[in-house]
Amino acid sequence: MTAMAPTRTEPNLSYLLDHTSHVLRTRMTAELGEIGLTPRMHCVLVHALEEERTQAQLAEIGDMDKTTMVVTVDALEKAGLAERQPSSTDRRARIIAVTAEGAKVAQESQKIVDGVHEKTLGSLPDEEREALLRALNRLATGHLETPVESPRTARRARQRG
Repeated sequence: MTAMAPTRTEPNLSYLLDHTSHVLRTRMTAELGEIGLTPRMHCVLVHALEEERTQAQLAEIGDMDKTTMVVTVDALEKAGLAERQPSSTDRRARIIAVTAEGAKVAQESQKIVDGVHEKTLGSLPDEEREALLRALNRLATGHLETPVESPRTARRARQRG
């Protein structure tokens, strides 16, 4: 006897979000790679420039675990784009300070990121673009704002910035 697959009653939202997110990440990675950065490196540079932030704070913003953050900051230091320095407000904490060269690279990488986003959104008619952004923002700040705790580990989305 052949089992019948259940009939889908809704669009496969998980596939649509996962696939488009994956392709967007690969495009972002390729374009940032042309200037020697990864999306994580870009995220750290941009958010470290906004205000004094510790490595732990930047890891939280970029949704990175401790090991990934250490590797990312090591790569930024090796490239001369950032350095670990003592915090001006907490003697025990170390912040990630962006070098002058790092600030220049962050400006360039932000243009790349904005360009990838513009190309992506530009492929939609204006009304669909606006509707998509409104809907995704509503989901990200509402129903899908907080991950659900589960005994089974789900793959987490990467960068927020």
